[in-house]
Amino acid sequence: MDIPAIADAEELACDVLVIGGGTAGTMAALTAAERGARVLLLEKAHVRHSGALAMGMDGVNNAVVPGRAEPDDYVAEITRANDGIVDQSTVRQTATRGFAMVRRLESYGVKFEKDEHGEYAVRQVHRSGSYVLPMPEGKDVKKVLYRQLRRREMRELIRIENRVMPVRVLTSPEDGRAIGAAAFNTRTGAFVTVRAGAVVLATGPCGRLGLPASGYLYGTYENPTNAGDGYAMAYHAGAALTGIECFQINPLIKDYNGPACAYVANPFGGYQVNRHGERFVDSDYWSGQMMSEFAAELASDRGPVYLKLSHLPEESVSALESILHTTERPTRGTFHANRGHDYRTHDIEMHISEIGLCGGHSASGVRVDDHARTTVPRLYAAGDLASVPHNYMIGAFVFGDLAGEDASRYRPYEGDLPSEQLAAAHELIYRPLRHPAGPPQPQVEYKLRRFVNDYVAPPKTGAKLSLAVEAFTRMETEISEMGGHTPHELMRCAEVSFIRDCAEMAARASLARTESRWGLYHERLDHPERDDAGWLHHLDLRKSDSGAMEFTARPVDPYLVPVPEFTPTGGPSVPLGEVELVGVALAGGGRAPASAAGRSTGSAPGSPRILELLSLAEEAPALDALRPYLEDPDPAVRATAVAVIGETVPAGAGPAIGARLGDRDPAVRAAAAASLRELLEVLAPEPELGAALRAGLAVADAAVRSAALEALRVLRLGDRDLYARALRDGDVDVRIQAVRALLSVDAAAPLAAASADGSREVRVAVAKALGTLRAAAPLAPLLTDADPLVRAAALTAAASTGGHSAAAVAALADPAWQVRAGAAAALAAAGAGAAVPALSRALADPNADVRKAAVLSLRSHRPDPAAAAALTTATSDPDADVRAYASRP
Repeated sequence: MDIPAIADAEELACDVLVIGGGTAGTMAALTAAERGARVLLLEKAHVRHSGALAMGMDGVNNAVVPGRAEPDDYVAEITRANDGIVDQSTVRQTATRGFAMVRRLESYGVKFEKDEHGEYAVRQVHRSGSYVLPMPEGKDVKKVLYRQLRRREMRELIRIENRVMPVRVLTSPEDGRAIGAAAFNTRTGAFVTVRAGAVVLATGPCGRLGLPASGYLYGTYENPTNAGDGYAMAYHAGAALTGIECFQINPLIKDYNGPACAYVANPFGGYQVNRHGERFVDSDYWSGQMMSEFAAELASDRGPVYLKLSHLPEESVSALESILHTTERPTRGTFHANRGHDYRTHDIEMHISEIGLCGGHSASGVRVDDHARTTVPRLYAAGDLASVPHNYMIGAFVFGDLAGEDASRYRPYEGDLPSEQLAAAHELIYRPLRHPAGPPQPQVEYKLRRFVNDYVAPPKTGAKLSLAVEAFTRMETEISEMGGHTPHELMRCAEVSFIRDCAEMAARASLARTESRWGLYHERLDHPERDDAGWLHHLDLRKSDSGAMEFTARPVDPYLVPVPEFTPTGGPSVPLGEVELVGVALAGGGRAPASAAGRSTGSAPGSPRILELLSLAEEAPALDALRPYLEDPDPAVRATAVAVIGETVPAGAGPAIGARLGDRDPAVRAAAAASLRELLEVLAPEPELGAALRAGLAVADAAVRSAALEALRVLRLGDRDLYARALRDGDVDVRIQAVRALLSVDAAAPLAAASADGSREVRVAVAKALGTLRAAAPLAPLLTDADPLVRAAALTAAASTGGHSAAAVAALADPAWQVRAGAAAALAAAGAGAAVPALSRALADPNADVRKAAVLSLRSHRPDPAAAAALTTATSDPDADVRAYASRP
């Protein structure tokens, strides 16, 4: 391609420019538009499928749901997890606004797990606090957000430009405020300039920093398109970045670029073990110290390390597969299948990810205040780019919302865009075309990121970090000489320049902080101790007027929520200048199973009728425009029409989808059931929909009956008698839905009758339901069930109902460890006289989960001296979880 002239640039104008169409960016755009601002959303890929949410999300890590957690407890927990170095005012925004954001997302159609009474099914994964809210059907989060962006009233205010990649934020020569951006089209190569009133950076983390163990450039833990674009743009615009030395490092599946998702598996009974099957993590999930323990175990003779799932019952393994193999990393099932591995027979070998920079999962990002404002006026940062520790998905939405709200006040810059900045951006973009035979991007990027692994990845030393700075400085020339021919190659070359900027920031920041902190994230072998007296400070970096990278030690402000372990006093910041390098002496001085989603339903994907329908979908049509496609003789067209209704949700969507539950084609019925489940939080409980759902209960397809019954329960369109009749259905999944429905209407009598169901899974569900209803008497037959998992569920339920203490004491001798663990749990509700001696004996049980359950129950009897003494004994247990819970105050 030819190099376009700067004068030929396409100029766009807006009130609010949002760079990045992922989690935070879409929310920033929506909020700014809702407040009347004209928004331009730039995305270097396509908003519908971009960002970390591209393949969905399987759960929320930090949901502060009223009644289950308190905002102040969450703020204190994050403060401890980040070793005291936090701006609590930013963390508190997520703590106090996160639940409203959950409700807002729910109104859009995002589904969070709820119990039968419609309460959020928050789980306790961390040892303190219950913050994990599962999203078992979270694969469609991004589709739901895109649907909101394409609403008619939003389309009038939000202009989306896909395949446009900004490389620099433009700033005013007069006062330094953000006024726009310089970009290019990654398909045509055209130069694009933007003038704006405010700029929101929401480009995600720098996930493509370290090199994965596989050596594959794009096989990273984070989305590999997140190459640190926003870090580099913020730096060159003059904004302060902070905590860059606090890397993101995660446990992952060995040889697979995805998380093992222990936090998803934990509520089902999964946990991390060494090769001897022993739990070994003493610290909590949030902490970088956990990664130190993980790395030490991996490097010891007790490694490798595994996520243990093989001990779980079939229904738990199936539930985990339905989540882990469809959401976020849907290739996971294929990976395991090709190795001949199955969760029922193989635990998951784990390893450590490459390093990255991420505000949302560690603390390394652009410095922001509690309204997402950076240190550059009218420049905002949100999501994983912003330094708000452990902010995760909900925090990204919250800060996107804050940024959009604050930025919506401004109108476009009216002066001339700065010619020098435009020329520099133009040169950055198009220089590979000046020497097309130069080194190709993959080779240069591999070399750069290999240096990151060699010299920057922990454990760190001043000598290695100094060598890293020298290498990254030297590579500036090599990067400027990369060759390219196409717009796509220009994009990749620009990304390498961003990665180099992030690598240098990471090395210099790690060199500047002369202590160890955050566990493995910043482990300095030459400064091995944490130094709160000298380093309870944020470490900020910025680009000086001379172009040098300079640092400032900024004291942590006094806390809003006291945390006894730390006592920040605030005070003035201390300029540190450029970091001094350390002198380094020189030498001499299987195949995956077929997927139903991959089978043809009649028409080729490119059939004219389907293409016509998909084109119509972009206009958010009314239901009448879609009805002809719902009646089309081709089942593929009908299935696509159902999917379009599920995406656009026109008025009358519920009854229209409900009617398709009875379609003659199984693919159409499956599409209707899937869309119905996806939209349960936004559909109105119309009588016409209720009639369609009741009709669905008579369809021969069990998946349809299950979906219809779930919808009747959630929308409150069914009744006790209807649900009781469903207990006679021939399908197990339908009967389980019936149990959940009966629980939602507090119908204990029909539930008790189901305790004789022929399916173990149904009887387990009945036991749990009776526990929720605190119905002690109907539990009795389940306590003597022939199946140990049913007995275990009934005993666990007894912890809620009370009673059955004699049965629980006797069950501590059961051969099945699951029953013994349930018995220990049940004794939490028993009198101390009977419970404490039995629980004390259970601390010698050979199974760690039984001992853990005993400790948790003993905690409820702590006022009893014998219970306190038993807990003291358990603090020396060989299992990390048992020790941790026994030690908690």
